[in-house]
Amino acid sequence: MATKRRTTKTTSKRKPRLLAGPLNGTDPGLKHGFRSGLEDKIAAELEAAGVPVVYEDPDSVIYYVKPAKKSRYTPDFVLPNGIIIETKGRYVTADRQKHLLIRQQHPDIDIRFVFSNSRQRISKQSKTTYAMWCEKYGFKYADRSIPLDWIKEPPNERSIEALRKLRRSKADD
Repeated sequence: MATKRRTTKTTSKRKPRLLAGPLNGTDPGLKHGFRSGLEDKIAAELEAAGVPVVYEDPDSVIYYVKPAKKSRYTPDFVLPNGIIIETKGRYVTADRQKHLLIRQQHPDIDIRFVFSNSRQRISKQSKTTYAMWCEKYGFKYADRSIPLDWIKEPPNERSIEALRKLRRSKADD
Protein backbone atom coordinates (compact mmCIF):
# COMPACT_ATOMS: atom_id res chain seq x y z
CA MET A 1 0.00 0.00 0.00
CA ALA A 2 1.43 3.36 -1.03
CA THR A 3 1.91 6.08 1.56
CA LYS A 4 1.12 9.72 0.99
CA ARG A 5 3.87 12.19 1.82
CA ARG A 6 2.97 15.12 4.04
CA THR A 7 4.72 17.94 5.78
CA THR A 8 4.72 18.40 9.50
CA LYS A 9 5.69 21.11 11.94
CA THR A 10 9.16 20.71 13.34
CA THR A 11 10.67 22.21 16.42
CA SER A 12 13.95 22.98 14.65
CA LYS A 13 14.69 26.10 12.58
CA ARG A 14 15.10 24.19 9.33
CA LYS A 15 12.33 23.82 6.76
CA PRO A 16 9.59 21.28 7.45
CA ARG A 17 10.45 17.98 5.82
CA LEU A 18 8.29 15.40 4.10
CA LEU A 19 7.37 12.38 6.16
CA ALA A 20 5.77 9.11 5.18
CA GLY A 21 2.67 8.26 7.21
CA PRO A 22 -0.53 6.25 7.09
CA LEU A 23 -3.11 7.40 4.57
CA ASN A 24 -5.78 7.73 7.24
CA GLY A 25 -3.88 10.60 8.92
CA THR A 26 -3.72 9.01 12.39
CA ASP A 27 0.06 9.14 12.70
CA PRO A 28 0.68 10.96 16.06
CA GLY A 29 4.04 12.23 14.80
CA LEU A 30 2.36 14.05 11.96
CA LYS A 31 -0.49 15.32 14.07
CA HIS A 32 1.47 16.45 17.16
CA GLY A 33 5.11 16.66 16.14
CA PHE A 34 8.07 14.99 17.80
CA ARG A 35 8.49 14.93 21.55
CA SER A 36 12.18 15.80 21.51
CA GLY A 37 14.92 17.26 19.38
CA LEU A 38 16.63 13.85 19.30
CA GLU A 39 13.54 12.22 17.76
CA ASP A 40 13.45 14.99 15.17
CA LYS A 41 17.14 14.40 14.39
CA ILE A 42 16.72 10.62 14.08
CA ALA A 43 13.72 11.10 11.77
CA ALA A 44 15.87 13.31 9.54
CA GLU A 45 18.64 10.66 9.50
CA LEU A 46 16.16 7.92 8.56
CA GLU A 47 14.71 10.10 5.83
CA ALA A 48 18.20 10.87 4.47
CA ALA A 49 18.89 7.11 4.40
CA GLY A 50 15.74 6.56 2.34
CA VAL A 51 13.79 4.91 5.16
CA PRO A 52 10.09 5.88 5.37
CA VAL A 53 9.47 7.72 8.66
CA VAL A 54 6.38 6.92 10.67
CA TYR A 55 6.44 8.40 14.15
CA GLU A 56 4.86 6.44 17.03
CA ASP A 57 2.89 4.19 14.72
CA PRO A 58 -0.34 3.14 16.51
CA ASP A 59 -0.08 -0.27 14.83
CA SER A 60 3.24 -0.85 16.61
CA VAL A 61 2.08 -0.41 20.22
CA ILE A 62 3.69 -2.98 22.53
CA TYR A 63 1.76 -4.00 25.65
CA TYR A 64 3.55 -5.17 28.78
CA VAL A 65 2.85 -5.93 32.41
CA LYS A 66 4.75 -4.07 35.09
CA PRO A 67 6.44 -6.54 37.43
CA ALA A 68 4.95 -7.10 40.86
CA LYS A 69 6.20 -4.81 43.57
CA LYS A 70 6.33 -5.89 47.19
CA SER A 71 4.26 -3.47 49.22
CA ARG A 72 3.38 -3.19 52.87
CA TYR A 73 0.30 -2.37 54.88
CA THR A 74 0.19 -1.30 58.49
CA PRO A 75 -3.25 -1.75 60.06
CA ASP A 76 -4.73 1.12 62.04
CA PHE A 77 -5.71 -1.13 64.96
CA VAL A 78 -5.38 -4.85 65.74
CA LEU A 79 -7.79 -6.09 68.39
CA PRO A 80 -6.65 -8.83 70.81
CA ASN A 81 -9.18 -11.18 69.15
CA GLY A 82 -7.34 -10.91 65.80
CA ILE A 83 -9.70 -8.47 64.09
CA ILE A 84 -8.01 -5.66 62.18
CA ILE A 85 -9.79 -2.31 62.25
CA GLU A 86 -9.13 0.07 59.38
CA THR A 87 -10.60 3.56 59.82
CA LYS A 88 -11.49 5.55 56.74
CA GLY A 89 -12.80 9.01 56.06
CA ARG A 90 -12.12 8.85 52.32
CA TYR A 91 -11.84 5.42 50.72
CA VAL A 92 -10.04 6.07 47.43
CA THR A 93 -9.46 3.64 44.57
CA ALA A 94 -5.88 2.85 45.59
CA ASP A 95 -7.03 1.84 49.09
CA ARG A 96 -9.83 -0.33 47.72
CA GLN A 97 -7.41 -2.08 45.36
CA LYS A 98 -4.90 -2.55 48.18
CA HIS A 99 -7.47 -4.19 50.46
CA LEU A 100 -8.64 -6.53 47.69
CA LEU A 101 -5.03 -7.62 47.12
CA ILE A 102 -4.48 -8.11 50.85
CA ARG A 103 -7.68 -10.18 51.09
CA GLN A 104 -6.60 -12.26 48.06
CA GLN A 105 -3.09 -12.87 49.40
CA HIS A 106 -4.02 -13.24 53.09
CA PRO A 107 -7.56 -14.68 53.16
CA ASP A 108 -7.36 -15.68 56.84
CA ILE A 109 -6.84 -12.13 58.08
CA ASP A 110 -10.07 -10.48 59.29
CA ILE A 111 -10.04 -6.82 58.19
CA ARG A 112 -13.03 -4.63 59.03
CA PHE A 113 -13.71 -0.98 58.28
CA VAL A 114 -15.02 1.89 60.36
CA PHE A 115 -16.06 4.71 58.05
CA SER A 116 -16.89 8.32 58.82
CA ASN A 117 -19.86 7.76 56.53
CA SER A 118 -20.41 4.39 54.85
CA ARG A 119 -23.15 5.96 52.69
CA GLN A 120 -20.52 8.08 50.91
CA ARG A 121 -20.21 7.24 47.20
CA ILE A 122 -16.85 5.83 46.05
CA SER A 123 -16.69 8.57 43.39
CA LYS A 124 -18.85 11.37 42.06
CA GLN A 125 -19.73 9.32 38.98
CA SER A 126 -20.60 6.12 40.86
CA LYS A 127 -23.78 5.08 42.62
CA THR A 128 -21.76 2.61 44.70
CA THR A 129 -21.26 3.59 48.34
CA TYR A 130 -18.49 2.45 50.67
CA ALA A 131 -21.05 0.17 52.34
CA MET A 132 -22.09 -1.37 49.00
CA TRP A 133 -18.43 -1.96 48.10
CA CYS A 134 -17.81 -3.73 51.46
CA GLU A 135 -20.89 -5.91 51.01
CA LYS A 136 -19.88 -6.81 47.46
CA TYR A 137 -16.41 -7.95 48.57
CA GLY A 138 -17.39 -9.47 51.93
CA PHE A 139 -15.86 -6.92 54.32
CA LYS A 140 -17.65 -6.05 57.55
CA TYR A 141 -18.04 -2.33 58.22
CA ALA A 142 -19.49 0.17 60.64
CA ASP A 143 -20.04 3.92 60.89
CA ARG A 144 -18.11 6.26 63.21
CA SER A 145 -17.18 3.76 65.95
CA ILE A 146 -16.22 0.13 66.51
CA PRO A 147 -19.28 -1.96 67.37
CA LEU A 148 -19.00 -3.38 70.89
CA ASP A 149 -19.78 -6.88 69.59
CA TRP A 150 -16.61 -6.75 67.42
CA ILE A 151 -14.56 -6.03 70.54
CA LYS A 152 -16.27 -8.80 72.54
CA GLU A 153 -16.15 -11.31 69.67
CA PRO A 154 -14.26 -14.51 70.57
CA PRO A 155 -10.71 -14.81 69.23
CA ASN A 156 -10.46 -15.48 65.51
CA GLU A 157 -7.73 -18.13 65.68
CA ARG A 158 -7.14 -18.19 61.91
CA SER A 159 -6.58 -14.44 61.83
CA ILE A 160 -4.38 -14.50 64.95
CA GLU A 161 -2.22 -17.30 63.48
CA ALA A 162 -1.94 -15.54 60.11
CA LEU A 163 -0.80 -12.36 61.88
CA ARG A 164 1.75 -14.36 63.93
CA LYS A 165 3.18 -15.87 60.74
CA LEU A 166 3.50 -12.41 59.19
CA ARG A 167 5.29 -11.09 62.26
CA ARG A 168 7.69 -14.08 62.20
CA SER A 169 8.43 -13.63 58.48
CA LYS A 170 9.07 -9.91 59.11
CA ALA A 171 11.55 -10.84 61.85
CA ASP A 172 13.32 -13.16 59.41
CA ASP A 173 13.78 -10.38 56.80
